[in-house]
Amino acid sequence: MNWQTNTMANAENISTFYAKGKDYWEMVPATIDGMLGGFSEISNIDIQASARFLNTFLQDKKNPLGHSRAIDCGAGIGRITKHFLLKIFDIVDMVEQSQRFLDHAREYIGSEANRVDKLICCGLQDFVPEPNTYDVVWCQWVTGHLTNDHFITFLKRCKASLRKNGVIVIKDNLSSTDEVEMDNQDSSVTRPRSLLLKLFKDAGLELLAERKQYKFPKGLYEVKMFALR
Repeated sequence: MNWQTNTMANAENISTFYAKGKDYWEMVPATIDGMLGGFSEISNIDIQASARFLNTFLQDKKNPLGHSRAIDCGAGIGRITKHFLLKIFDIVDMVEQSQRFLDHAREYIGSEANRVDKLICCGLQDFVPEPNTYDVVWCQWVTGHLTNDHFITFLKRCKASLRKNGVIVIKDNLSSTDEVEMDNQDSSVTRPRSLLLKLFKDAGLELLAERKQYKFPKGLYEVKMFALR
């Protein structure tokens, strides 16, 4: 089934898809447990795997990744910003559609919050990052809230925002089948790997590396990280 053709056939459906997702997150507590759907115990394992994955590019002697500025897309209250991105980058920006989450961010991040520059309240379908700005665009557990078409255009804008040797990282759940799986509770989709690769290609991006997230509890979706440029 072509999910977008059949369930996103018109502007009204697309608008409802985004509105339902936003409404869901407005009911979620501004806590780590809220950000992780009740699985706060996976946070450290998640961060450690992300750091190992990105370290491959930081240690690339031929085309080293810079550490000037990163952006956390779908940042929530700043879990990834605090525990991961601020450990590597001088400045981090955050984009998040919930103003309530952003209002909690600086307090949650604490002493390093002065190195968080822009707190941008915006859905990724509408977000336009500044060109030639970021060493890393980090998107985790958020692209399922985008339609296929908006995902492609978002990736194209992200590509234009990269500095020399910069990378886009998509870290997300993968469907256990070859079909798109719809979650009507939070109004999101889980895509199969094959569709993700097609969308990356349609956005004009090269897949540099991919890696599976290990040591998550059984019963959760498979999670993979994709580095793109």
